Amino acid sequence: MDKALLTLLCRIDTPSVCNAIEVAQGKRGFNQFTRGTMHASDPKAPAIVGYARTAKIAASKPPSDAPDVIKTRRMAYYQYMAEAPKPAIAVIEDVDFPNAIGAYWGEVNTAIHKGFGLSGALTNGVMRDLGDLAEDFPVIAGSIGPSHGFVHIREIATPVSIFSMEVKDGDLIHADQHGAVVIPESVMPNLEKAVVKLMETEKLILEAARTDGFDFEAFKKAWAEFEAART
Repeated sequence: MDKALLTLLCRIDTPSVCNAIEVAQGKRGFNQFTRGTMHASDPKAPAIVGYARTAKIAASKPPSDAPDVIKTRRMAYYQYMAEAPKPAIAVIEDVDFPNAIGAYWGEVNTAIHKGFGLSGALTNGVMRDLGDLAEDFPVIAGSIGPSHGFVHIREIATPVSIFSMEVKDGDLIHADQHGAVVIPESVMPNLEKAVVKLMETEKLILEAARTDGFDFEAFKKAWAEFEAART
């Protein structure tokens, strides 16, 4: 992904990316997005964009593996995150979902992952320490809670599911307070052009609607221009 496209994607919200993907595909029906309401650690933060580094965790019960196995897996996880191609996002499935109870994302882990150079985190699990999370490291989570439970790493670099969105290691993710999408590799060559076209066509309606004297006749004219521009 070139720098210009990354900058553009960081400037727009995730619903706009959903729409732009459909523009690039030339049809409706794009479905690689999260379902349901998620929680943003900072709703005013810009979108996070990056390649997924995936893992699975659990927290409701103590791990059944031997302590040395758990420790080795934990260190392997952190090495995997530290070596992520940038930009990168940690995408973590809590297998206890929808009854997740253990916050993996808090002050410590956000500081560690930000230090590794990741752009943020996406999870169906729990976050905590709101107000003390690493600055400029947004977390989009399934819930907010006080405890870490028995949180531990189960799997590293395997496919995960976040609010019914399937994610593989290396998938390009765009996420903000609305949720997240997987940007298909097939649209990448046309995505920048699609975003620009989307913004220009929406402007035809938005500028008209925000002009004094806007009425149904003005709407009909603007809508006709809008329809012509997006076909």
